Amino acid sequence: MGILSWNPLRRDGRHSKLPVYESLNPPTKERDSNDSYDDSDYDGYSVTSSSPGTSNSRITNSSSASTATPIMPRRNFAVPRGPRRPLTYRLPNRIVRYLCFGLISFIMLLVLTLIRASHNENKAITEGKINRPPSAPPTWESYRFLSRYYGGIRNLVPFSQSASEYPRSAGEPPVDLLSYVNNSNWKPDVQERNLPASKEFIRYPQSIFQNAPEQFHECYLDKANKVRVPPIRYYEGRPNGFPEAVLGSYELLGLPEDICFERYGRYGPYGFGYSVRSGGLGAGEHGEKEGFESTWDKVPQVDWKGMDWADTQRRCYQSNAARYNTLPLRQPSPHGFYINEGTASMNLQTRDSLLAESAQTPSDKADGATQEKSTAPAAEGESLGESLPRTAVVIRCWDEYFWKEEDVMNIRSLISELVLASGGRYDVHLLVQVKNDAAHPIWADAATYQRRIQETIPEEFRGLVTFWTETQMLSLYQGIFDLFARGPDLPVHGVYRGLQMAMQYFAYQHPEYEYYWQWEMDIRYIGHYYDLFTKVENWAKEQPRKGLWERNARFYLPSVHGTWEDFKQMARVQSEMGTTGADNIWGGIPGADKQSQASRGDRPIWGPERSKDPKDWFEPDDDPVPETTYEKDKYVWGAGEEADYITFNPMFDPEGTTWGLADDITGYNTTGGNGMPPRRAQIITASRMSRRLLMKMHRETAFLKHHAFPEMWPGTVALQHGYKAVFVPHPLYVDRAWPTEVFARTLNNGKNGATGGSRTSVFGQREHNLVGLTWFYNSGFAPNLYRRWLGLKVNNDGGEEFEKVVDESKNGTSVNEMRGGEGRMCLPPMLLHPVKDVEMPVEASLEEVKIPESDPGA
Repeated sequence: MGILSWNPLRRDGRHSKLPVYESLNPPTKERDSNDSYDDSDYDGYSVTSSSPGTSNSRITNSSSASTATPIMPRRNFAVPRGPRRPLTYRLPNRIVRYLCFGLISFIMLLVLTLIRASHNENKAITEGKINRPPSAPPTWESYRFLSRYYGGIRNLVPFSQSASEYPRSAGEPPVDLLSYVNNSNWKPDVQERNLPASKEFIRYPQSIFQNAPEQFHECYLDKANKVRVPPIRYYEGRPNGFPEAVLGSYELLGLPEDICFERYGRYGPYGFGYSVRSGGLGAGEHGEKEGFESTWDKVPQVDWKGMDWADTQRRCYQSNAARYNTLPLRQPSPHGFYINEGTASMNLQTRDSLLAESAQTPSDKADGATQEKSTAPAAEGESLGESLPRTAVVIRCWDEYFWKEEDVMNIRSLISELVLASGGRYDVHLLVQVKNDAAHPIWADAATYQRRIQETIPEEFRGLVTFWTETQMLSLYQGIFDLFARGPDLPVHGVYRGLQMAMQYFAYQHPEYEYYWQWEMDIRYIGHYYDLFTKVENWAKEQPRKGLWERNARFYLPSVHGTWEDFKQMARVQSEMGTTGADNIWGGIPGADKQSQASRGDRPIWGPERSKDPKDWFEPDDDPVPETTYEKDKYVWGAGEEADYITFNPMFDPEGTTWGLADDITGYNTTGGNGMPPRRAQIITASRMSRRLLMKMHRETAFLKHHAFPEMWPGTVALQHGYKAVFVPHPLYVDRAWPTEVFARTLNNGKNGATGGSRTSVFGQREHNLVGLTWFYNSGFAPNLYRRWLGLKVNNDGGEEFEKVVDESKNGTSVNEMRGGEGRMCLPPMLLHPVKDVEMPVEASLEEVKIPESDPGA
């Protein structure tokens, strides 16, 4: 108690009073403030003790509060402050160095691990060791297969009355496939079925033989001028419900649309349907055959044994030589001079040398009958005022090609219908590659050349052969920079990337032709070849140049685009104004790249489209020049001009597409902002080229070292030199029920409504959309349709039983549910590609067995 009440700071002898606080303010100092009060500073502050029994208390005199003096102000004392502690702890430098070293090591290890994993994955992909999950099937696989392609000749209806299964407009009711069968001519209670009669195609009113008949001497198969080729035959109408062509137009080209061909009427004249002993192929003697004898009603079957097509073509030309342009001299041989040249007989002469020499001195080469025929009234009934150009049909092949009976009858039909039916206007050649010229040195020895022909080519076609090799092309076109666009195994001089070189050199060696059709062994035409070629060439000749390249870049779908005039105007508007597509959909948005902003509308192609670097121009003074400006031309320039380049697929701009060979073009200056040269490509090399175009390609490859992929090189040269190029919209069929609007957008999905010029082009990664067409390099529909047409089974459908027997248990809703019994298939004229390795049942060749003579003395 005493200790608590004792204040050592209090002064003795002074009566102090408690201090009076006049105002009590809340503390404003911080919690760590060192301010304090000193009791010695206050006067009148006293503590008295209470009685011993009570707790200590502080006694105040309230009566003196009013007279107390104010308390003295506070006094601040300076208290030294220590250093403030950091908020984080700093690691020692040695530990930091260790951590940085570990982090860098981890990053480097991670990068190396990723590189290693990428390498292993790429290696596994190339070796096929990665089982990727199957991708989603394309949309077109969900569309229904069309079944009325496989109708037969017992279910024919006039074309005007045929209700096509496809395409169907939006307002038409769904297709009842059984209705096509129920309206057929098949009657189950009648033994003899109603089979219409076939007719000769040369009598067809809309054929080239009736529309534009020509006067020339008839060509025969034999030297005695007695053996004719039977004419092919057709049926009027189509199988009920047969689909219409989704692409191209019969009416536009003048091709027959209201008729169809079955296999015996098409190939019966060429050995199909009768035995080898009778001179035929020994194929086609199976299946439904009723009425096939009519093929030989007027002209008997031909005995094709011992046929020589080179001699036949030569005689046909000689008998009509007055109709054609005078033949120029052959290219001189680069082997010096021969002391007895002009009088010595060559031991080995090809068909081409005989043809040129026979044109110069026919009296020395032709026998008496042929000479008399060529000098007889050859000019009677024909116009001598204008001579005609001649055309070579060059069929590409290779020496190891395995010839089948179906190949033989196709080549027979090609020669008969182009050469004999035209009076020698066409010649057919075989341009054959010798794959292994190391094992067969044909250039070193003439006997080896001839022996290789005899070993690999059927006897009747041996005189048509011209050999070529890759090493020959390498020696002719030296100095080309090889991009190896398909790897080191496919060089630029090879058959895959340098195929056009052989065609160029063939044209150089054969100046007697003004035009050259490049054809392939796997192309088939259901119809007459001369009718097709002539009408295609005439239509291409009539096309004006204005807007031609723009039309060439698009597929034509009549059910969507309307008439040809509508299509022309659509192509013009799309090209000039531009369209919105995947390549320019963001063009109007700020910040879009300049390429997409400038992609609306294209400058029309009018004249040559040359490269930016003038050093890449080759003989520009020879290029054709427009007669007037694009705006002033009234679709006059080019009308009536022969086309330098005719194709059966659109010529698209490969720039920006996903086509794998878009950049396979070499020899041009692409540096310094020049970019890639202007170019065009078309899939499938089958086409007609003029001599002017081929010679320009030949010289430009040899002298300027320019070259491109074979499907791109002819179109590129034609574009850069201003030559006339035409895509012919021939009829194409599709195997599934595509919505036509969707199909049109899918095909013409490139830049500004064209097929190319954009990554969304159908050519490249989207080529699977074309597999169902009858004309494409990897078509699956064309070979199947052709085999079914020949009476063969495909995927266990078709065949002899299908053609003869009706299966009532099937509902007819799909291809494999067709009831059958309609007879042989009948197809309208159409081009098919590719058709390879057709195996037909062929009669066995019985070898003569020699029976040993018995010995009488035994």
